[in-house]
Amino acid sequence: MSSRIAFLGPRATFTEQALRSLPEADGAELVPCNGSPAVLAAVRDGSVDAGCVPIENTVEGAVPAVLDGLVADPPLVIVREALVAPRFAVLVRPGTKLDDVRSIASHPHGIAQTRGWIADHLPDAQVVMSTSTAEASAQVARGEVDAAVSAPLAAELHGLDTLADDVADNSGAVTRCALVRRPGPLPAPTGHDRTSIAATTENRPGALLGVLTELAVRGIDLTRIESRPIKDRHAEYWFHLDCTGHIAEPAMGEALAALHRRCDRVRFLGSYPRAGNGVGQAPARTVLPLGDGDEQAFAESWAWVEALRAGGGA
Repeated sequence: MSSRIAFLGPRATFTEQALRSLPEADGAELVPCNGSPAVLAAVRDGSVDAGCVPIENTVEGAVPAVLDGLVADPPLVIVREALVAPRFAVLVRPGTKLDDVRSIASHPHGIAQTRGWIADHLPDAQVVMSTSTAEASAQVARGEVDAAVSAPLAAELHGLDTLADDVADNSGAVTRCALVRRPGPLPAPTGHDRTSIAATTENRPGALLGVLTELAVRGIDLTRIESRPIKDRHAEYWFHLDCTGHIAEPAMGEALAALHRRCDRVRFLGSYPRAGNGVGQAPARTVLPLGDGDEQAFAESWAWVEALRAGGGA
């Protein structure tokens, strides 16, 4: 039986383009969902085997709904990533001219990446936010808005004309998408991996520095850090961290065990092959000494790491 993989839909989104570049998409049934939260929900309830969602963009940064969704329960883990360079076009119904456009729609990240073009060419147009670039094109086809910033592929899908092509303000922008599954066997280490985690810590001076030190002393490269508020706790945050390395490697395992002892909560979000970043090298092993009375916490933290390595929950 072929697998089912959900993605941020409808058809012809950049997320679908990224998903189709992954080997997991070969022979799989690709299921469009209305919004990234719906993709994660479908993975959690078992109606699909995996889901593909955009996680960050080089222009607009992280996708908040995805970061928040990854720390919800039950746990999910990232097993692969894909990079896509969005190419934006302005799509309209046949016969529409530039002067006819009174409203233009796209996903918030699409608007952010074409804000300059819109300001120069459509300064008086109403900007409408959609759940995806492809949905914005569908809105044009339904007559709900006059134009959409979308992938060129959506023009053929919805019978639209291209009013303008290559309208991105930054031609070098890249979007990173993540393939997520329920916890299970992890991808094998390749020496070219990324580990993603989220952690919360006590709000006191030096607490975040202590978290980062556990990575630095083991030679682990921190490639991204982002904070997101914990929805039901005032002034408390999840810190989302991306690091080079794999949980199966000694240095990363030691760092995660140390964070388990140090932090209030740690959510393991996956160890998986990096996309397009060059071949990495496993960091040298460095170990901080234990403090007095830490033996039980050390044993508990290593039991947690071994459970993660075996494919257990985060």
